[in-house]
Amino acid sequence: MADYNRLKNALDYIRTKTDFVPEVAVVLGSGLGGFADEIDTELIVPYSDLPDFPISTVPGHSGYFVFGKINGVKVVVMKGRVHYYEGYTMEEVVLPVRLMHMMGADKLVLTNASGGINWQFRAGDLMLITDHICMAPSPLIGKNIDELGPRFPDMSEIYSRDLRDKAKTAARKLDIDLREGVYVHVTGPQYETPSEIRMYRILGADAVGMSTAAEAIAARHMGMQTVGISVVSNLASGMSLTPLSHEEVQTIADRTAPKFKALIRELIVTIGGQA
Repeated sequence: MADYNRLKNALDYIRTKTDFVPEVAVVLGSGLGGFADEIDTELIVPYSDLPDFPISTVPGHSGYFVFGKINGVKVVVMKGRVHYYEGYTMEEVVLPVRLMHMMGADKLVLTNASGGINWQFRAGDLMLITDHICMAPSPLIGKNIDELGPRFPDMSEIYSRDLRDKAKTAARKLDIDLREGVYVHVTGPQYETPSEIRMYRILGADAVGMSTAAEAIAARHMGMQTVGISVVSNLASGMSLTPLSHEEVQTIADRTAPKFKALIRELIVTIGGQA
């Protein structure tokens, strides 16, 4: 129950600052934090202000909650996430998503930067996550917190079919080529070897990254509807002669920003019920 107490303490702190109840929660991945500038902001709360709360340590992850509206839809946005490879437990990694649900959000938009495994993908593509393969520990290991969800939650539709359909509709409206595929979550922080990438391709993965699946598992555990959008920032190891780097991830994310921002905005407006 230690993590549940941390959640309650964090929520109590948030409620000293605002009574804001979001409709949609958003997690912004590596290099994608610029979307926060699109929000009609009401309040910003750094993770560091929350008692005993994990703090982002990775470049491209600023580390604060943004409360506000997108075309009238009330949102809370994580500008930067925390990762297992930073030394946090998986339970700590998903604390921010759990907190946003406790604030009132019942829909979750997850975003990330990923490496393309599918040979048809190119750097700068946007991929709608249809399912995932989680190669990292489950955030649900340990004593179940019954107040949050059941001991054995179903994961047959972890990424909501309804929200995926809305994402495809938004992409068509904006004339954005939205690919679809399976995302594999690895622990990192090292990039994958060429042999690992070949293995993941055989398993059915289309893109790889170091986040997202654990958050989706926690969200599903709590009954949230989830949709995921991945920015393919590079081809994965062994698929090109270019060495992989975090700088490349951020560069491609910056280049892809206009269509990414447009799609996420349209998606939020649609799932927030104000088309």
